[in-house]
Amino acid sequence: MKIPAFNKILLILLVILLGSCSARKYMKSAATSYEIGEYYSSIEKYRKAYRSPKLRKEKADIAFRVAESYYHISDFAKALVWYKNAIKQKNSEPLCMLHYADCLKATQKYEDALVWYQTYLGVKPDDQYAKNGVEACKEAQSWLDKPTRYMVTVVKELNSKDNDYCPVFAGSRDNEVILTSTREITTGRRKSNITGTRYADLFTSKFEIQKQKWETPKLLEENQVINTTNDEGAATLSDRGDLMIFTRCRYDKSKDLGTELLVANQSRGDWSEPTLLELVGDSLIAAHPSLSSDGTTLYFVSDRPGGYGGKDIWMAKGKGNSFDKPVNLGPEINTPGDEMFPCIRENGELYFSSNYLPGLGGLDIFKAAKDEKGKWEVENMKAPINSPGDDFGITFSKGEIDKGLFSSNRKGSKSDDIYSFYLPPKIFNASGEIFNKETNQKIDGAMVRIIGTDGTNLKVRANGGRFQYKLKPETEYVLAAFKDGYLNDKARLSTIGLEDSKDYKFIFKLAPTDQPIKINNINYAFGSYEITEGSKASLDSLVQLLILNPTIKIELMAHTDFVGSDQFNSELSQKRAQSAVDYIISKGITASRLVAKGYGETWPKKVTREIAKQYDWLKRGDELTEEFILKLPPDQQEIAKAINRRTEFRVLSNDFHE
Repeated sequence: MKIPAFNKILLILLVILLGSCSARKYMKSAATSYEIGEYYSSIEKYRKAYRSPKLRKEKADIAFRVAESYYHISDFAKALVWYKNAIKQKNSEPLCMLHYADCLKATQKYEDALVWYQTYLGVKPDDQYAKNGVEACKEAQSWLDKPTRYMVTVVKELNSKDNDYCPVFAGSRDNEVILTSTREITTGRRKSNITGTRYADLFTSKFEIQKQKWETPKLLEENQVINTTNDEGAATLSDRGDLMIFTRCRYDKSKDLGTELLVANQSRGDWSEPTLLELVGDSLIAAHPSLSSDGTTLYFVSDRPGGYGGKDIWMAKGKGNSFDKPVNLGPEINTPGDEMFPCIRENGELYFSSNYLPGLGGLDIFKAAKDEKGKWEVENMKAPINSPGDDFGITFSKGEIDKGLFSSNRKGSKSDDIYSFYLPPKIFNASGEIFNKETNQKIDGAMVRIIGTDGTNLKVRANGGRFQYKLKPETEYVLAAFKDGYLNDKARLSTIGLEDSKDYKFIFKLAPTDQPIKINNINYAFGSYEITEGSKASLDSLVQLLILNPTIKIELMAHTDFVGSDQFNSELSQKRAQSAVDYIISKGITASRLVAKGYGETWPKKVTREIAKQYDWLKRGDELTEEFILKLPPDQQEIAKAINRRTEFRVLSNDFHE
């Protein structure tokens, strides 16, 4: 049957009209879901509206709303695509640029993120959040390239394909953990319109010592006293583990009725009916509790009036199920953004997550400790604790310095997963070799005295000329190598303030006391006995050697070449030796430990192994007499005469006492 042309036009118009109405319907419904915070529900509705050809003018705004919805549920990779789409569609909302930069940062595209933060600052030059983003982008890659010493490992047995997060140890025990999870066996099994995940429940798991792993988590209890058809999670326990405060989000026909804190007691393994903690008013958030080890201070998250931005961390004094009026922790902790998931340690340190302070990605974990004046000092935990994703919900093993669990949706996670962390001890080792300074051979049987500011005072034998010793952190050390018949040598080191492990390696060269020892770089002006400025550093080294060897008495010997008369050379060398002695005395060395002797040209130098290595035309044992030198070519003669012009010292005795 043929349809008249007029009827065809009417049919086409009707289809277009219905399509337009349907698109508008999706648009309106999506906007309603978005405004009440049901971001997951709004996404599909906005996407259907976006596909409608009748909403071309609205595409930029729709793409922005989809991006914002993904952003609010921390799906930064998908949000990135939609922000890029919105910008391409010429969305004029400045927030689009800012959150696009956030998503670039969260997906580790720091250079691109920096460009967009700066672009946004061109429109909003005073925005501190964007300035923090610029700072973070400049620091982030170096934090990732040079991580701290923390060892981070995913705890596979505690995780599922769904969200697993906010682990806490059951009281002072570190072999039992309570965690929040949206895995399939939750009590309610309904899905949130906000996140698209199931409502969470509290689960428990114990560490199996024989298998060296955690058992598969199970529901905290079976009678639905704690876990209900609502959303439970983010708990804290008393030090004994017999009191628990946890978060519950109530819903009525998918309507959010608020987030509140409840307290329950445990007796003989059973939890009591939880009661409400009256901390904030209706329709306000009270979540993420953390109880101090003595049970008298509760830290939690709220959006109650009197804060500094979105969600803030508050503190309330009290005990059990009764706490006083909450106090905001102030701008040292809280910002215009969100500060969440507090964890207070027994040593008073506070750990929390923030999406405002400079960080690697979404939520970063921060450490806060009070200084001498009681002011909070906050620092980013950096990588590998933090990542470009969300990192939150940290907890510490009781009595452990730096060991515990935390949550993250970093790359490699199925969703929110639980990770363990451990800070291995800093290891400092000192090792070295002890050589004869003249022969360059190892000295067997030498000793090393090790003195530390921690009270260490011991001797270590250097068998085969080698020694090794394990050092302590935050300590200064003096190491002195010695053996009878040799002058001592020493070195200093410090492990104070070092962030990483370190190996110290030393080479000690002990000079034998049975032969003269040359003092290098002692120079005089031609025909003069005045000490040059350049020579004083070498004499200063001799002063330190005398201080290090307080029982030796030395003879300082000056030698000349054969140029000039015997009397002139003898007198000149004596004056040079005395000038050196006078300088050493001026530095505080007792005069009776020093003897000045000028030998003129009477004691030609014998070629040592080291000199023979330096000049292949000399052999070890050659004596640089006038007769020997005159047989050499002119250029070699000058070198040989320079070798003879030397200042040396020798040990006369090693039993000097004041």
